[in-house]
Amino acid sequence: VKVVAVDAEMNIFYEDSVNFDRDLPEFGTQGGVHVHKDRLTVTSPVLMWVQALDIILEKMKASGFDFSQVLALSGAGQQHGSVYWKAGASLVLRSLSPERPLCQQLQACFTLGDCPVWMDSSTTAQCRQLEAAVGGAQVLSCLTGSRAYERFTGNQIAKIYQQNPEAYFHTERISLVSSFATSLFLGSYSPIDYSDGSGMNLLQIQEKVWSQTCLSACAPHLEEKLGPPVPSCSVVGAISSYYIQRYGFTPGCRVVAFTGDNPASLAGMKLEEGDIAVSLGTSDTLFLWLQEPSPALEGHVFCNPVEPQHYMALLCFKNGSLMREKIRDESASHSWSEFSKALRSTEMGNGGNLGFYFDVMEITPETIGCHRFNAEDHEVPAFPGDVEIRALIEGQFMAKRIHAEGLGYRVMSKTKILATGGASHNADILQVLADVFGAPVYVMDTASSACVGSAYRAFHGLAGGTDVAFSEVVKSAPKPRLAATPTPGASQVYEALLPRYARLEQKILSQTQGPLE
Repeated sequence: VKVVAVDAEMNIFYEDSVNFDRDLPEFGTQGGVHVHKDRLTVTSPVLMWVQALDIILEKMKASGFDFSQVLALSGAGQQHGSVYWKAGASLVLRSLSPERPLCQQLQACFTLGDCPVWMDSSTTAQCRQLEAAVGGAQVLSCLTGSRAYERFTGNQIAKIYQQNPEAYFHTERISLVSSFATSLFLGSYSPIDYSDGSGMNLLQIQEKVWSQTCLSACAPHLEEKLGPPVPSCSVVGAISSYYIQRYGFTPGCRVVAFTGDNPASLAGMKLEEGDIAVSLGTSDTLFLWLQEPSPALEGHVFCNPVEPQHYMALLCFKNGSLMREKIRDESASHSWSEFSKALRSTEMGNGGNLGFYFDVMEITPETIGCHRFNAEDHEVPAFPGDVEIRALIEGQFMAKRIHAEGLGYRVMSKTKILATGGASHNADILQVLADVFGAPVYVMDTASSACVGSAYRAFHGLAGGTDVAFSEVVKSAPKPRLAATPTPGASQVYEALLPRYARLEQKILSQTQGPLE
């Protein structure tokens, strides 16, 4: 659990955190979770989360933090995870005693002590059932923004209903991790917000209502257990009297709907229409701001957390920094400066040489293996070292652009690219990114982007939410730094290469599809 506080000028003036493994060792988690014997089921103890909130608020109080100055609060929860409130829990929430910590009072409030989280992949059977119920994976994606994924909440709920019907029937409310945390601050059940609700395979992202077909495919009486969803920038109520009496919050402190960590990061990075954020880490993740999405069998489309009529998309590429490090070791003598020199000494477009590098099973697209093609589209066994390096980086960024455009994304004249993660410190890699997308690349510190984004969203909700542009509310926040602008002539080079790259990717897929199925 992390906390940040920002002042009226959007500057962070307080930060703290509680580490589950270190600070709450009695729960026996590793990385905040329990991986079960089947290696597929992954859960977190709900009371550990509650106790961590107690600890962090007590730490703030002990440090002299002035809670009476807090105008509004919001937050983010890991996406897809779910919490199961036992019948009668709402009464306990409404009548909390300020004399005692939350974890002592909420001990008997949950039908499941261990909550499924985003790392869980034990619901393949339920995914297939849901896709069959709606008429296939693509239909489900058009409806809910994603095909059925094991970690998505609807499939987790279906598994609980099938395997533990008694717990399901004794559950009066199902929360996402985000709306569960909001409920703790409200002292009553908080609605699920549109943006985090898009990660459940249950919400119709166009109409912003629960899909009746999906609900009934997952479990009976599910709609009443979820409650109606709300826009992500909604003020869902005033803070519970528990926090006023125990910590000194004011009765006027507003609670803005919490959302998922990915949507909150979009807010923290201050993305605007047409912008992209690229996180270059172990996996590479793309965040896109979309106006007219076309959901596909890969990637995810969610309702946008700061502009309810727009959307955001997420695309994950598994072969990220580990692949870059492997090619660096093989072709640049383990040296990033040699790697950079190779990018500088080769031309844009790499003389027509294209490479596909999937050391581990890729998810966008679903394939594995390394393939190199010369300018005549003939597959070749190897490239010279410097050509190999440029083929890797150009290929990784062309794949990102092609798959982003597959979800409805278009580069606009005002597009900005925000680069984060390890490789964002390498100016030569960022230059290729700017060239391939034909847009300027900026960098900023995003270590706490979900948390900071939640504080920005609290201000946005307070300022009027849907009636006020988010960009207006955060215009005084720290600005990102310009790191690269497209080289003159880059757009002509890559406009010609991108269709070739897409065609060769399809060729590789058609060759490898057989054994994968």
